[in-house]
Amino acid sequence: MRRRQNSPTVPPAVPAAVPRTAAEPLTPAVGDPADLEREAGLARLFELHYSAMLRLAVLLGADDPENVVAEAYYQIYRKWRRLRDVAAAEAYLRSTVCNLTRMRIRHLQVARRHTENPSDETVASAENTALLRDDQRVLIDALQQLPARQREALVLRHWLGLKEGEIAAAMGISCGSVKTHTARGIAALTQAMEARR
Repeated sequence: MRRRQNSPTVPPAVPAAVPRTAAEPLTPAVGDPADLEREAGLARLFELHYSAMLRLAVLLGADDPENVVAEAYYQIYRKWRRLRDVAAAEAYLRSTVCNLTRMRIRHLQVARRHTENPSDETVASAENTALLRDDQRVLIDALQQLPARQREALVLRHWLGLKEGEIAAAMGISCGSVKTHTARGIAALTQAMEARR
């Protein structure tokens, strides 16, 4: 008995792309109106708040503030349709920057514990240096010495001018905890600044 050999299957021919003429404009395909709304809303959010979110990440101690802010915008892009109130997108973005910075700092602390030769000297990036004037460096150095929660509470309260309820929402803590962290942070910052004089 002879076995029949299977002949290789040939995929069907794909039609060649029709060349575009010079008269046809290059326009994106019309998509879902919700997608267009999301794109427009995110573009407005980026134009209005990118530099403020970048400064927030720097003040909170992020070693790579650009990546933190980019990740925050990516997360809000993914969750745009689930936002209950589009007007609250700025608060959501601010909260996301705080959380991502906090996670990044924790990750770096764990990574530094497991390195053989931990470096005591932190080198500021060019972006950080450009954002900070000379007269602010002493304050920023003192601010960086504070515990993360105290630093966050002070930056959100005094730099962004948020109310206690907004700070509590951004940090994920109660209003009483915000008061405690702010008071302790101011006391520690005052002590550190007086010691440097």
